[in-house]
Parts: sequence; structure tokens; C-alpha cells
Amino acid sequence: MPKLTVDGIEVEVPAGATVLQACEIAGKEIPRFCYHERLSIAGNCRMCLVEVKPGPPKPQASCALPAAEGQDIRTDSAMVKKAREGVMEFLLINHPLDCPICVQGGECDLQDQSLAYGKGNSRYIENKRAITEKYMGPIVKTAMTRCIQCTRCIRFAEEVAGIEEIGAIGRGESMQITTYLEHAIQSELSGNVVDLCPVGALTSKPYAFEARPWELKKTPAIDVMDAVGTNIRLDSRGRQVLRSLPRINEDVNEEWSSDKTRHAIDGLVRKRLDRPFVRVDGKLVEATWEQAFTAIAAVDAGASVAAVAGDLVDCETMFAAKALLLSMGSSLLEGRQTGLAYDTSSLSAVNFNTTIAGIERADVILLVGTNLRWEAPLVNTRIRKAIKRGAKVFAIGAPTDLTYKVNWIGTDAGILSKLPQGLADALTNAERPAIIVGGGALKIAGVHGAALALAADFNLVRDGWNGFNVIHFSAARMGGLMLGYAQPGGISALTTAKLVFALGADETNWSQFASSFKVYIGHHGDAGAAAADVVLPGASFAEKPGTYVNLEGRVQRGERAVFPPGDAREDWAILRALSDVLGHKLPFDTYDALRAAMFADVPALATEGRVNYGWTVPTLPADPKGAITGYPIKDFYLTNAICRASPTMQQCSTEIIHGGAMLEAAE
Repeated sequence: MPKLTVDGIEVEVPAGATVLQACEIAGKEIPRFCYHERLSIAGNCRMCLVEVKPGPPKPQASCALPAAEGQDIRTDSAMVKKAREGVMEFLLINHPLDCPICVQGGECDLQDQSLAYGKGNSRYIENKRAITEKYMGPIVKTAMTRCIQCTRCIRFAEEVAGIEEIGAIGRGESMQITTYLEHAIQSELSGNVVDLCPVGALTSKPYAFEARPWELKKTPAIDVMDAVGTNIRLDSRGRQVLRSLPRINEDVNEEWSSDKTRHAIDGLVRKRLDRPFVRVDGKLVEATWEQAFTAIAAVDAGASVAAVAGDLVDCETMFAAKALLLSMGSSLLEGRQTGLAYDTSSLSAVNFNTTIAGIERADVILLVGTNLRWEAPLVNTRIRKAIKRGAKVFAIGAPTDLTYKVNWIGTDAGILSKLPQGLADALTNAERPAIIVGGGALKIAGVHGAALALAADFNLVRDGWNGFNVIHFSAARMGGLMLGYAQPGGISALTTAKLVFALGADETNWSQFASSFKVYIGHHGDAGAAAADVVLPGASFAEKPGTYVNLEGRVQRGERAVFPPGDAREDWAILRALSDVLGHKLPFDTYDALRAAMFADVPALATEGRVNYGWTVPTLPADPKGAITGYPIKDFYLTNAICRASPTMQQCSTEIIHGGAMLEAAE
């Protein structure tokens, strides 16, 4: 490890570190625009200049200069100060003076660094260059005259998102960043370029001109658009969430988030349920809470009661519903809305055991019936990183574009029982082999058992490594399984129940519950509410605190950003009030008491972090027969009620998935 000096401070840095990283280890701030810790080094903004001895008597770009033994680095010399002021002058030559109307105002690196390192005045008197705006889809708004060609967006698109659709054309004064053909960016991660852009050339189109950052209340939360458990920050003003941004969590989402996570939030104020409804003569009519509860209490269900948990539900809501059913003498609980009925006797056998961060270390990966690009985009980015380290990826299923090279070996699920020689050799010789089983395969009988048998045959579970993984795409799935929302036989075992509680369950085929009295507790007027006999307005994930367990068994908690609209209430409070009317009073009156009862029932939910499920292998049939011809998600942008209510997600679906025409208002 080389030792060097930064402004008189001696530091020791890891081999391969850059001078910029050495300066940061020494506690020195180095301005930069093009450099980003998660992207390749470009070295083209020149803002990170420092003086290095021994070396040429001129400033050098610290981001691209390797740290070496004995270097004497100065970050505060007169030479460095003058050089940075000169670079800033050049960067601002063509930059428009539009800070008052720029959406990036208040969060702009260029503003901050020009104040700290700029000259304070400009000597440039020539005409400024102007560039026409580029169309990049419903999510990214452009103001390319502001662009300083840092190329962060280009490098992100190629290296992280895996799409080579953003690039630079022209040279020198004529250089422009564009999507070439100027169509919507064909990526589910495109919104991240807005965070990466240091100057406001790429901004959020749905959020444009909505608010300034100092107006917003910032609330830490957990995303529910998929099962990754992305750590997010909800920015709200008054009673509306205006923005969703990722928080850094190296174990889960690094600092990225999917476009659904970022932009489905405009669906939180549309198609909302804000008062109770009761079905009268075949039609849902407005009612009071008392009338709705009375209608439910009038159902002579006895112990024939069931609960179906939706994809976005928090653990507290599921626990309250479970407690109510148990007090009524029933244990009919299910969370797998679409009919999956895989074995859940061992939670380790349905968990992402390698972990999201750990899959980067795999050297051979077998995908079985999963479209990771849509089911878990931020797991897909980790596999791209594994490939850069030399991993090989094989897949069983219908070929699809996962943004990286995949060896597709067929659609027959029976391949699991007899692997092709090339794949068998690769798994045998791998140091860290992994298998990822998706919902497209789990619906085929025998696949789960065959995958577990394959894990045993090729020693996927060994000291310090567990390569067996099941991919979920519902935020409530692992928490629901821990709470017992998995009935033998799946949801079909609940269809004879006289009374059914639908906890935000909008993906269920409700026609199979024709003889049941259905009570929908949820936040949007979607499919579940349309099929219900009584509708009770609940709170969305942004309107209540909640515990969520992601696909790797990581317990995380989010806080409440805003309050529910109208007469809507938090789901657990609805169930608590209803229990009084039904004569089965639940033993908790406050949210803290509810959580304490839940922790007592499932202690693993009490501590944030990954749950240790151990490793137990159930005995399952291992003779799969059938073809994996499709995947559970048909439209990435419309997977739940919030997305379907979101104008932004509707537009993304129309343009990106279905190739619809670009629709923009005339300006």
C-alpha cells in the first residue's frame, strides 16, 4: 500500500487508488463533475486538478492519476486555485444564466462549485452557443445548452443500465449529448441519469417546476414497486408526495432506483379511495364507516373467513388481519395472488440466499424462468457487474433482452433434470455457482424440487457461499411468508370461504370467489375494489409507517410521509375498529402495541437487517414437465394499482412497451 502526502498529511492508500481518492482519505474535498465512484473514469471535465510532485510543473487531473509511493500532493496551492478558476470559466462559457427557472436550482453541483472554486466574474463577451432540446421520453427532460459534456449519463447507460442509446455526436464546440434517434430511452433505470447530471441538463420531466428542495419535507421510506426493497426518500409538500429519490444502501440498491420507484408516485393522488362503499343492488354506493362495518358484521361466516394479501402490503397490516382471523377461528391466509402454490415449509428454499450484493461474486449463474430486467432491475445490474468480473450466465426460458450476453439453453423445464454438458461442466468447475429461479418456472410442478436437487448435486451451498436463490417481485412476499400467508394449495384453497378480506389484493382473479362476501381494504379504485362487496379506504405505503422484508430476507422499515386522503385510515386501524364490531376485539390499541405483538409472534421481524433462515431442504418432487414460455410481468410499468393510476407510468407503457406515438403538448 503506497504512502504519500496530501497538503502535509501523510496517508496510506490501497494499491490501485487514484490521487483523488487519496485526497479524500486525507479529508480534502476535490471538486469534480465527470468523476463518479460507480462509473468508469473519463477525465474530461478537468475540475479535479491538483499539483503533484515529483511530476511535470503543471496541474494534473487527480481522478485519472494513480496514487504512487512518495508523491507530494497539493490541493490548495496558488497554481491549483488559478487552474480551477480557469476550468470553471471555460465550463461556464456557454452555460445559460437560467438558475431561477432551472429545476436543479438548490441541488446543483455547478452552482455549488462555481461559488466555491470559481472566479466570481466572467471575461467572456462572445455570443453563447445554444443547442436544441432532445427528446428522451416521458421521464427525462432536457436543457442541453446547460450540458458540460461530463458524459456521466453516457457511462451510466452503457455500464450500469446496459443500453447503448445515449452518446455524443460532433466534436469540440459542436459536441452534443443525445439519444441518436431521439426516442424514449429504452431502459427501466433511465431516471438515474437525472441524479447523475451535475448541471441540470437532464432533469425530471414529471417533477419539472413543481417545487424547490427547501420547500419539501424529506421522509425515509422503503419502495414497494418490487421485492428489492430499494431505500428511498419521499419528498412531500402538504399532503402530496412530489418526488421519490433513492437513498444509498450498498447492500440493497447502491444509489440507484428503477423508473417505477421514482415516478409512480404521481399515482398516489389519482383514483384514490377516500370513503367507504357498500354494494347495493349490484352497485357500489357511498356509505359511512358504521354502515360498512354493519354490512360486514351481518355476514354469517363463522370460521369460514380468509385473507388475501396484496403485493404492496406492510407486515403490520398482514399481522393485524392474521390476528383477526385467528380470533375468528380461521387460518386461511394467502399472499401469492396469481395462483402460485410452491412449497414454503423452508423459507431458506424460497429466499435469495446469495444476497443482492453477493450475486456480484458469482462466477456461473443459471437463470430459470425469470426476466430479471423487469422483475428485479437492481439485481440485474448486479449480474452485469458479475459478468465484468468474468461470470458466465446461462438461462432456461423464453429468450429476452437482459442487457448482457446470455447462453439460452432452451425452454423445457425438464432441462433441470439433465443439464447440457457445457452447463454441467461450468457449474462443476465454478468456485461460486448460483441458480436463480423465477415465477415463470415456479408455476410448473416439479421445478422447485429439481432446482433444489441441482443445488445439492453441484454443491451450490458450501462454506461461505449459498448459491440457491428464488426471485420474488412483490414487496409483501417474504414478509407474508414469514407471517404464514401461504396456504397449501395456494389461493384456490380459499375460494370456498364465506367472508374474504382483500388487503390491497388487485392481481387476484376474483371471479373464483363468486360465492364469497368480499371486503377490500386498500387505497386505489382498482380491480380489487371493483369486485368487492364492501370497500374500506386504506393508506398507501407513503401514508403509514411499515415493516417490509425484501427478497433476500432483509427486514427494513419506512416512515409516514403524508396522511391518507379523506376518510381513509391506516389499514391496521381499520381492522382494529372492525374487530370490535365483529365481537373479536384485537389486543392492541396503538401502533406500538401492534408492533410489539407482531415481534412477539415473529421475533425475526423485530431486528432490522437480514434474517438468518438457516438452510433446510424440503423433500419435493423433482421431475418437471412443461415449457417456460413466458414470465409473470407482462408490462413493467403497470404492475400494481399505484402504477396503473400514474399518468407517467401509463405514458411509459404506451411509448416504451407498446411503441406508441410520442405525445407532447405544443410549446
